[in-house]
Amino acid sequence: MKRLVIMTVGKTHSGKTTFAKELESVLQQAIVIDQDNHAEFINSHYKKLLPIEGPNTLKFSVTNAIVKYAIEQSNFHIILSNSNLNKSGRTNVLRHFRDKGFESIIVYFDLPIDLLKERVIQTQRSKDLFRSASSFLEVLERQEKSTEIGPSKDEANYLFDIKDSSNNMDIIQQIKVISEIR
Repeated sequence: MKRLVIMTVGKTHSGKTTFAKELESVLQQAIVIDQDNHAEFINSHYKKLLPIEGPNTLKFSVTNAIVKYAIEQSNFHIILSNSNLNKSGRTNVLRHFRDKGFESIIVYFDLPIDLLKERVIQTQRSKDLFRSASSFLEVLERQEKSTEIGPSKDEANYLFDIKDSSNNMDIIQQIKVISEIR
């Protein structure tokens, strides 16, 4: 079986996690790995171990352990649900998967900023995953200021661009077809 790594990319509240869960329910043999879950777990149970400043290396270590296990101990397609707005970070992650024989798919959520602001203001999501921000609005404002651009076609075997969440099921079906091609 050909294995896929599907990376969801986009700003906060763009629908990455919702899409990943919907895709997992449609794809045979798929698992969602979501760094927000890891951050929330660490902040709830191991807050004292968090670095005082700089990147959250503990969260990255937990995620890397889970990814390594999923690659080596399962035959699942892996759905990475997190921002990954940094091109060099995406490139490194996807290179690692390619070296392990995976084909790669990026699903880029490029929704209008006004819609994202509305979602952030109305959110009921837990803020327990935060370490260096006080709100989702602050996260969105940082992401807006970023000079990073969206992913390009050369980064993965397949690239899907979502500008309207009404296209989600069509893209999920296209990914399902890709997963069935041997």
